[in-house]
Formats: sequence, C-alpha cells, structure tokens
Amino acid sequence: MSNFQRREFLTGAAAIAAASAVTMVGTRRADAGDPSFMNNVPDPLLSGKDLPTFKFELEKSEAKVIGKSTAREATVEQLPISKGIAGVSMKLEPGAMRELHWHATAAEWAFVDKGRVRTTVLAPGGAAETNDFEPGDIWYFPRGHGHMLECLGDEPCHFVLIFDNGYFSEFGTFSISDWIGHTPKSLLAKNFGVPESTFDGFPKKEVYFARGALPPEPAAVPLAGRHLPRQTHKYRLLADEPLVNNKGGRLWLIDSNKFPISKTVTGAILDLDPGALRELHWHPTADEWQYVFEGKVSVTMFGSGGRYRTETLEKGDVGYIPQGYGHSLENVGDKPCRVLIGFNSGVYGEIDLSEWMAGNPLDVLATNFGKPASLFEKFPRKDVFITDKDGPEESAPKRP
Repeated sequence: MSNFQRREFLTGAAAIAAASAVTMVGTRRADAGDPSFMNNVPDPLLSGKDLPTFKFELEKSEAKVIGKSTAREATVEQLPISKGIAGVSMKLEPGAMRELHWHATAAEWAFVDKGRVRTTVLAPGGAAETNDFEPGDIWYFPRGHGHMLECLGDEPCHFVLIFDNGYFSEFGTFSISDWIGHTPKSLLAKNFGVPESTFDGFPKKEVYFARGALPPEPAAVPLAGRHLPRQTHKYRLLADEPLVNNKGGRLWLIDSNKFPISKTVTGAILDLDPGALRELHWHPTADEWQYVFEGKVSVTMFGSGGRYRTETLEKGDVGYIPQGYGHSLENVGDKPCRVLIGFNSGVYGEIDLSEWMAGNPLDVLATNFGKPASLFEKFPRKDVFITDKDGPEESAPKRP
C-alpha cells in the first residue's frame, strides 16, 4: 500500500466505511465456510455454554429416490455444526447413471464401498479421463470440473461422497439436462450447429439419475478422442498397506502427497477392533467428517471452557469435529468397526495427546499438573495413535 493510499485509508469516514466493508466481507466469507476467516467471526453454535450435537443419522434420513437409485445428504441444513464439509451417501442400480453435472462451490472426493463405478471427468482445456472403480478405490474431482458417475455391471453400487464445503448441496448441482431443457432450441441449434428439431423430446427438467443399458466394457472412446489430463483422478486406497497398523487398529490415509490432484481433501479409513481407541487428538488445519460403515463408535469432543460432549455413532451415522477441537474415537461394540474420515485440507496434520505429553520434559509436566515428576515416568514416550482394550503397545506406530 502506498503512503497516499495509507493516508486515505486512515481518514475519518473512509476508515469507518472500509472497516465496515471488511467486517461484512469477513462475515460473509465465514458464513460461506471459508476456514481462513472462521477465527475472526465467532460461530454462535460453538461459542455457547454447551457444545452442539455433532451427530446425524444419515442413512435414516429422507432420500432422493429414482427407480432403485438413492441419494442422501448431510450439509449444514441437516447438521448445522458441519460448516466445512458436506457428505452424500449414493446408491446406483445397474444401468443407472448420475448424469453429467458439475459443482460450482465444492470439490468432490469419494470412496467406493460396494459394487463397481465408472466415472468420466472433464477439466478446463478439454482433457478428459474415464476410470473404473472397485471397493476401496477413491476419486477426486476439483471444483467446477464436469463429470458423471455410473454403475458398472449387473450389481448395484454404493459410494460415499465428501465435499469441501458444508454449505454445498448435492441437490443444487448444475446438471446438463436441466441446462439444455431450459435453453431455447434456437440457441442450442446455433451452439451445436444442428437443426432445432435435434432437441425435440429432450428432457424439460433435471434427470438427476438417468437409466439405460448396462455400460460397455471396456469404456468407449470419447467423441473427441482421448486427451488425458496430467494428473489422474483415481487412487486405490485400500490396495496400499495400512499407514498405521497397531495392536487394536489400522489406518489407511491419502492426501495430496501421494494423490496430487486432491488439493483440498484428505481421506482415511480407520478400522478399530472391539475396545480399541483412536486416541485423544486434534487437527490444527482441518475439520473432520466421519461416516460409519460398520460397528458402534463412541466419539468425544472437547471444546475448551470445560465443555465436553460424547456421541455414539452406529452404521450409517455421520459425525463432525470442527478444526482444532480435541476428540477421540472408540469402538464400544463387540465387533470390529470401520469409519470413513474426511478432512477439508489436502495435507494431513494431527497432534496426539500422548505425543504432546511425551514432547515435554518431566519437570514441565510435574509443574503443570502439580504432581511428582516420577509419576510421568509411567507415561508413553512415543505417540500412541491407536490403543487396544489393554492399553498402548510398546513399539511406536507407523505415522502418517
């Protein structure tokens, strides 16, 4: 800023007006889920006497249903605390396709749970990629990139979608049938260089789930021929060895370090044996979104000022932990549990409570808690990460 600009900014009415404008813009950005502004504008949900619920029973909620294909969503409308991340559980019947569409306000990350899925995504510049996915595979589509999703084979498929904006709604996407159906035929004819009659009988409203014949295998070549992007949109997450493999649990995790295109989302699969605990920890740079595939999970959240809340999540439930809030996940059932976890940051980061304690000298811990230094000799000297029902193992876990 030049001296002249600085003087202008500091003059009476101009300064007041500028300050008001900055405040209003900051508030709008915070309301829109931009985490860089959240510390400047207190969130009423999180600044109250008690912490709000962070649980939503997604698979028990009302679904969008066409034929035997369904979609259920969790946004700030269904779970008000989840301002940074939204999620969708989608099932497609054989021959069904989530039609050509794009998301103007969110990137899309997905984990395939059951069945087989084919996607085609188009990037600016015309590069297109078609991929076939199996259970354990993931995809990532940057914000605004056109794509479609279709069920492969004669068995239904199920996948969970994660979006890096809690205000995003799956039911407010930009669909090709909706666009063409509301554009004058004369304009369409001029755009494509074909007769107006070409568009007779086209849908007049959004199709959403299109239904047709089973897609060919292998996939057919695009009209424009093959023009592949520099970075793939596919990664085989569960084909990797677990990043953490402890007594009591395992963690598969993928961020932009191994999946470069995924600039805004990190994803993980956490398996916990009965009685096992993903220890108390927090994420300095991301919110956390959870979807339970199997089992019964007790999730705790610490929000400062003596505020503490516990929710029990079961199959089909969603949980959400805001950035920086302490939390843990514990398998409180009698069977193994599996949790899909998404973070709205392309680079993973976490600080575990055992790691924090072990990173301080004994005299610091003694002074902090008012206890003899000898007491803390019994504490772990390495990060615990996951413990089983009998407590931490002696060897250090493999870390992300």
